Amino acid sequence: MPSNRPGAAGRGPTMSGKPRIYIAGPLGFSEAGRHFYTSVLVPFVSGLGYDVADPWTLTDARKIEAVQAMPQGPDRRDAWRHLNEEIGANNHAAIDGARGLVAILDGVDVDSGTAAEIGYAFARGKLIVGYRGDSRVSADNEGGVVNLQVEYFIRRSGGTIVNRYEDLAPSLLSLHPGAS
Repeated sequence: MPSNRPGAAGRGPTMSGKPRIYIAGPLGFSEAGRHFYTSVLVPFVSGLGYDVADPWTLTDARKIEAVQAMPQGPDRRDAWRHLNEEIGANNHAAIDGARGLVAILDGVDVDSGTAAEIGYAFARGKLIVGYRGDSRVSADNEGGVVNLQVEYFIRRSGGTIVNRYEDLAPSLLSLHPGAS
């Protein structure tokens, strides 16, 4: 099993030989979003020949459920603070170990955690591809698709923004070994 230490997986292929893609986005927070994410998006990206780093599964669900079951109060708050550190570290390591990042850009504004992951992935030299299936206008002005800084990082990484998940394939192709 690959290590969760930052940088442990490097930029090369995973143990399966497939390039790893981290999928950033807020879809796990809602029932409808989770359904699309787990039933459509993750299987689609996996079917393209990538090993998916899924931040919604990187932390032991039993730990999350245990904190959620605690009564409101300072003990629960402290437990969340401790677990938040673990979740953040797991996601950090997964981005470091990925060759690229697919960012879900839906919503009236890009989710703040997703925006942070985009910025970090850009700083680490990862390819970032945005997926915005949401038809609402979300840009700073008519020249953009989403927040201009988020869009800048995506495009400067060599990535693009697609509005159909099926269009992710050509945008991610350069991550396969031997691709030019």
